[in-house]
Amino acid sequence: MEKSRRGIQSIEIGGRLLTALVEEGGPMSLGDLAKKAGMPAAKAHPYLVSYGSFGLIEQNPLTGRYELGPFALQMGLISLHLLDPVRIAIPLITQLAAEIDQTVGLSVLGNQGPTIIYISESSYPIHVNMRTGTVMSIQSTATGRVFAAFLPVKQVERMIERESKSGVAAGFGAKGSAKKGKQDELEKMLSEIRKRGLARVLGEPIPGINAICAPVFEHTGAIALGVTAIGPSGSFDAAWNGDIAAKVSACALAISERLGYIDAHTQAKSQAR
Repeated sequence: MEKSRRGIQSIEIGGRLLTALVEEGGPMSLGDLAKKAGMPAAKAHPYLVSYGSFGLIEQNPLTGRYELGPFALQMGLISLHLLDPVRIAIPLITQLAAEIDQTVGLSVLGNQGPTIIYISESSYPIHVNMRTGTVMSIQSTATGRVFAAFLPVKQVERMIERESKSGVAAGFGAKGSAKKGKQDELEKMLSEIRKRGLARVLGEPIPGINAICAPVFEHTGAIALGVTAIGPSGSFDAAWNGDIAAKVSACALAISERLGYIDAHTQAKSQAR
Protein backbone atom coordinates (compact mmCIF):
# COMPACT_ATOMS: atom_id res chain seq x y z
CA MET A 1 0.00 0.00 0.00
CA GLU A 2 2.84 2.38 0.86
CA LYS A 3 4.57 1.75 -2.45
CA SER A 4 1.38 2.33 -4.41
CA ARG A 5 1.05 5.78 -2.81
CA ARG A 6 4.63 6.85 -3.52
CA GLY A 7 4.82 9.65 -6.07
CA ILE A 8 7.59 10.84 -8.34
CA GLN A 9 9.23 13.84 -6.75
CA SER A 10 10.48 15.42 -9.97
CA ILE A 11 6.95 15.45 -11.41
CA GLU A 12 5.59 17.04 -8.26
CA ILE A 13 8.32 19.71 -8.37
CA GLY A 14 7.64 20.42 -12.03
CA GLY A 15 3.95 20.58 -11.27
CA ARG A 16 4.61 23.69 -9.20
CA LEU A 17 5.58 25.51 -12.40
CA LEU A 18 2.30 24.54 -14.06
CA THR A 19 0.38 25.62 -10.95
CA ALA A 20 2.17 28.97 -10.95
CA LEU A 21 1.22 29.61 -14.60
CA VAL A 22 -2.41 28.68 -13.94
CA GLU A 23 -2.61 30.98 -10.91
CA GLU A 24 -0.95 33.84 -12.80
CA GLY A 25 -3.33 33.49 -15.72
CA GLY A 26 -0.86 34.99 -18.23
CA PRO A 27 2.69 34.87 -19.63
CA MET A 28 5.58 35.01 -17.15
CA SER A 29 9.32 35.54 -17.34
CA LEU A 30 11.58 32.70 -16.26
CA GLY A 31 12.62 34.56 -13.13
CA ASP A 32 9.08 35.41 -12.02
CA LEU A 33 7.81 31.92 -12.81
CA ALA A 34 10.62 30.23 -10.90
CA LYS A 35 10.13 32.56 -7.93
CA LYS A 36 6.39 31.91 -7.82
CA ALA A 37 7.06 28.15 -7.97
CA GLY A 38 9.62 28.43 -5.16
CA MET A 39 12.75 27.30 -6.99
CA PRO A 40 15.87 28.79 -8.64
CA ALA A 41 15.60 29.73 -12.30
CA ALA A 42 18.38 27.28 -13.19
CA LYS A 43 16.34 24.46 -11.70
CA ALA A 44 13.11 25.56 -13.38
CA HIS A 45 14.53 25.86 -16.90
CA PRO A 46 15.04 22.12 -17.65
CA TYR A 47 11.45 21.40 -16.58
CA LEU A 48 10.17 24.11 -18.92
CA VAL A 49 12.18 22.68 -21.81
CA SER A 50 10.73 19.20 -21.20
CA TYR A 51 7.17 20.49 -20.83
CA GLY A 52 7.62 22.50 -24.00
CA SER A 53 8.62 19.40 -25.99
CA PHE A 54 5.06 18.05 -25.81
CA GLY A 55 3.07 21.26 -25.61
CA LEU A 56 2.33 21.70 -21.93
CA ILE A 57 4.25 24.99 -21.92
CA GLU A 58 5.38 27.28 -24.73
CA GLN A 59 7.78 30.21 -24.85
CA ASN A 60 7.07 33.36 -26.81
CA PRO A 61 10.06 33.80 -29.17
CA LEU A 62 9.78 37.60 -29.04
CA THR A 63 9.33 38.24 -25.32
CA GLY A 64 10.90 35.06 -23.92
CA ARG A 65 7.94 34.68 -21.58
CA TYR A 66 6.37 31.32 -20.78
CA GLU A 67 2.71 30.39 -20.89
CA LEU A 68 0.52 27.30 -21.04
CA GLY A 69 0.86 25.47 -24.34
CA PRO A 70 -1.73 23.96 -26.70
CA PHE A 71 -1.70 20.54 -25.07
CA ALA A 72 -2.42 22.05 -21.65
CA LEU A 73 -5.32 23.98 -23.17
CA GLN A 74 -6.68 20.82 -24.80
CA MET A 75 -6.52 19.02 -21.46
CA GLY A 76 -8.40 21.86 -19.80
CA LEU A 77 -11.14 21.87 -22.43
CA ILE A 78 -11.63 18.12 -22.20
CA SER A 79 -11.82 18.39 -18.41
CA LEU A 80 -14.49 21.10 -18.67
CA HIS A 81 -16.56 19.01 -21.08
CA LEU A 82 -16.49 16.11 -18.63
CA LEU A 83 -17.63 18.20 -15.66
CA ASP A 84 -21.05 17.51 -14.22
CA PRO A 85 -21.89 20.47 -11.94
CA VAL A 86 -24.63 18.64 -10.05
CA ARG A 87 -22.50 15.55 -9.43
CA ILE A 88 -19.71 17.77 -8.11
CA ALA A 89 -22.05 19.86 -5.94
CA ILE A 90 -24.06 17.15 -4.16
CA PRO A 91 -21.27 15.88 -1.83
CA LEU A 92 -20.34 19.43 -0.90
CA ILE A 93 -23.86 20.59 -0.08
CA THR A 94 -24.44 17.37 1.88
CA GLN A 95 -21.39 18.23 3.96
CA LEU A 96 -22.62 21.82 4.31
CA ALA A 97 -26.02 20.66 5.60
CA ALA A 98 -24.29 18.54 8.24
CA GLU A 99 -21.99 21.39 9.31
CA ILE A 100 -24.71 24.00 9.77
CA ASP A 101 -27.49 21.52 10.63
CA GLN A 102 -29.92 23.25 8.29
CA THR A 103 -31.68 22.05 5.16
CA VAL A 104 -29.71 22.86 2.00
CA GLY A 105 -31.17 22.86 -1.52
CA LEU A 106 -29.41 22.80 -4.88
CA SER A 107 -31.09 24.58 -7.80
CA VAL A 108 -30.63 25.03 -11.54
CA LEU A 109 -32.32 27.28 -14.06
CA GLY A 110 -35.20 25.30 -15.56
CA ASN A 111 -37.74 26.15 -18.23
CA GLN A 112 -40.07 27.77 -15.68
CA GLY A 113 -37.38 29.41 -13.55
CA PRO A 114 -34.93 28.43 -10.77
CA THR A 115 -35.80 24.84 -9.87
CA ILE A 116 -34.79 22.74 -6.87
CA ILE A 117 -33.13 19.52 -8.04
CA TYR A 118 -31.63 18.17 -4.80
CA ILE A 119 -32.25 18.64 -1.09
CA SER A 120 -30.07 17.62 1.85
CA GLU A 121 -32.18 17.65 5.00
CA SER A 122 -31.09 18.82 8.43
CA SER A 123 -31.47 16.62 11.49
CA TYR A 124 -34.85 18.30 12.09
CA PRO A 125 -36.52 18.56 8.63
CA ILE A 126 -38.68 21.61 8.16
CA HIS A 127 -42.14 21.30 6.69
CA VAL A 128 -42.12 23.82 3.85
CA ASN A 129 -43.15 23.59 0.24
CA MET A 130 -39.60 22.99 -1.03
CA ARG A 131 -38.91 19.66 -2.67
CA THR A 132 -37.20 18.47 -5.82
CA GLY A 133 -38.97 19.99 -8.80
CA THR A 134 -40.17 23.08 -6.93
CA VAL A 135 -39.85 26.25 -9.01
CA MET A 136 -38.67 29.12 -6.83
CA SER A 137 -40.11 32.62 -7.23
CA ILE A 138 -37.66 34.93 -8.98
CA GLN A 139 -39.00 37.83 -6.90
CA SER A 140 -39.65 36.60 -3.38
CA THR A 141 -37.16 33.78 -2.65
CA ALA A 142 -33.43 33.93 -1.96
CA THR A 143 -32.84 31.32 -4.66
CA GLY A 144 -34.79 33.23 -7.28
CA ARG A 145 -33.16 36.54 -6.42
CA VAL A 146 -29.66 35.07 -6.80
CA PHE A 147 -30.47 33.87 -10.30
CA ALA A 148 -32.07 37.23 -11.10
CA ALA A 149 -28.90 39.03 -10.00
CA PHE A 150 -26.60 37.09 -12.31
CA LEU A 151 -28.74 36.28 -15.36
CA PRO A 152 -29.04 38.58 -18.40
CA VAL A 153 -31.43 41.48 -17.78
CA LYS A 154 -33.82 40.65 -20.62
CA GLN A 155 -34.14 37.07 -19.46
CA VAL A 156 -34.94 38.22 -15.92
CA GLU A 157 -37.55 40.68 -17.21
CA ARG A 158 -39.33 37.91 -19.11
CA MET A 159 -39.31 35.65 -16.05
CA ILE A 160 -40.70 38.38 -13.81
CA GLU A 161 -43.42 39.20 -16.34
CA ARG A 162 -44.44 35.55 -16.63
CA GLU A 163 -44.40 35.13 -12.85
CA SER A 164 -46.43 38.27 -12.25
CA LYS A 165 -49.08 37.25 -14.78
CA SER A 166 -49.41 33.85 -13.15
CA GLY A 167 -49.88 35.46 -9.73
CA VAL A 168 -47.07 33.39 -8.20
CA ALA A 169 -45.49 36.40 -6.50
CA ALA A 170 -46.41 40.02 -6.02
CA GLY A 171 -44.02 42.91 -6.27
CA PHE A 172 -41.95 43.86 -9.26
CA GLY A 173 -44.50 43.42 -12.04
CA ALA A 174 -46.47 46.60 -11.32
CA LYS A 175 -48.00 48.74 -14.03
CA GLY A 176 -48.16 52.45 -14.72
CA SER A 177 -46.40 54.99 -12.51
CA ALA A 178 -45.57 52.34 -9.92
CA LYS A 179 -43.64 50.26 -12.45
CA LYS A 180 -40.48 52.38 -12.56
CA GLY A 181 -40.36 52.55 -8.78
CA LYS A 182 -40.64 48.79 -8.57
CA GLN A 183 -37.93 48.36 -11.19
CA ASP A 184 -35.62 50.72 -9.32
CA GLU A 185 -36.31 48.81 -6.12
CA LEU A 186 -35.51 45.53 -7.87
CA GLU A 187 -32.25 46.77 -9.39
CA LYS A 188 -31.11 48.17 -6.05
CA MET A 189 -31.74 44.79 -4.42
CA LEU A 190 -30.01 42.85 -7.21
CA SER A 191 -27.03 45.21 -7.12
CA GLU A 192 -26.65 44.51 -3.40
CA ILE A 193 -26.79 40.76 -4.07
CA ARG A 194 -24.00 41.07 -6.65
CA LYS A 195 -21.83 42.98 -4.17
CA ARG A 196 -22.39 40.53 -1.34
CA GLY A 197 -22.47 37.38 -3.44
CA LEU A 198 -25.48 36.34 -1.36
CA ALA A 199 -29.25 36.75 -1.26
CA ARG A 200 -31.31 36.53 1.91
CA VAL A 201 -34.97 36.43 2.84
CA LEU A 202 -36.33 36.75 6.37
CA GLY A 203 -39.74 35.26 7.01
CA GLU A 204 -40.83 35.34 3.38
CA PRO A 205 -42.50 33.98 1.40
CA ILE A 206 -43.12 31.67 4.38
CA PRO A 207 -43.46 33.35 7.81
CA GLY A 208 -40.94 32.08 10.35
CA ILE A 209 -38.57 30.67 7.71
CA ASN A 210 -35.25 32.27 6.73
CA ALA A 211 -33.06 31.45 3.74
CA ILE A 212 -29.64 32.37 2.36
CA CYS A 213 -28.53 31.56 -1.18
CA ALA A 214 -25.17 31.85 -2.93
CA PRO A 215 -24.45 31.48 -6.67
CA VAL A 216 -22.24 28.84 -8.26
CA PHE A 217 -20.44 29.94 -11.42
CA GLU A 218 -19.02 27.89 -14.27
CA HIS A 219 -15.68 28.63 -15.96
CA THR A 220 -17.22 31.26 -18.26
CA GLY A 221 -18.52 33.25 -15.30
CA ALA A 222 -22.15 32.35 -15.98
CA ILE A 223 -24.32 31.23 -13.08
CA ALA A 224 -24.73 27.45 -13.06
CA LEU A 225 -26.34 26.58 -9.72
CA GLY A 226 -27.75 28.08 -6.55
CA VAL A 227 -26.88 26.78 -3.07
CA THR A 228 -29.64 27.65 -0.59
CA ALA A 229 -29.72 27.07 3.16
CA ILE A 230 -33.17 27.30 4.72
CA GLY A 231 -34.44 26.94 8.27
CA PRO A 232 -36.67 28.21 11.11
CA SER A 233 -35.94 31.80 12.10
CA GLY A 234 -35.45 30.75 15.73
CA SER A 235 -32.43 28.58 14.94
CA PHE A 236 -31.27 30.04 11.63
CA ASP A 237 -28.65 32.78 11.91
CA ALA A 238 -29.35 34.92 8.85
CA ALA A 239 -26.77 37.63 9.63
CA TRP A 240 -24.69 38.67 6.61
CA ASN A 241 -21.52 38.05 8.60
CA GLY A 242 -22.87 34.98 10.42
CA ASP A 243 -21.62 31.40 10.33
CA ILE A 244 -24.31 30.16 7.94
CA ALA A 245 -23.68 32.94 5.41
CA ALA A 246 -19.93 32.32 5.53
CA LYS A 247 -20.26 28.57 5.04
CA VAL A 248 -22.84 28.83 2.26
CA SER A 249 -20.53 31.26 0.44
CA ALA A 250 -17.51 29.02 0.94
CA CYS A 251 -19.41 25.97 -0.32
CA ALA A 252 -20.62 27.77 -3.46
CA LEU A 253 -17.11 29.07 -4.16
CA ALA A 254 -15.60 25.59 -3.72
CA ILE A 255 -18.06 24.18 -6.28
CA SER A 256 -17.37 27.10 -8.65
CA GLU A 257 -13.63 26.50 -8.47
CA ARG A 258 -14.17 22.82 -9.27
CA LEU A 259 -16.03 24.00 -12.39
CA GLY A 260 -13.06 26.09 -13.49
CA TYR A 261 -14.26 29.45 -12.23
CA ILE A 262 -11.56 31.83 -11.01
CA ASP A 263 -12.78 34.21 -8.33
CA ALA A 264 -11.29 37.71 -8.72
CA HIS A 265 -10.49 38.03 -5.00
CA THR A 266 -8.84 34.60 -4.87
CA GLN A 267 -6.78 35.42 -7.96
CA ALA A 268 -5.69 38.75 -6.51
CA LYS A 269 -4.55 37.10 -3.28
CA SER A 270 -2.64 34.46 -5.24
CA GLN A 271 -0.86 37.06 -7.37
CA ALA A 272 0.06 39.05 -4.26
CA ARG A 273 1.87 36.11 -2.70
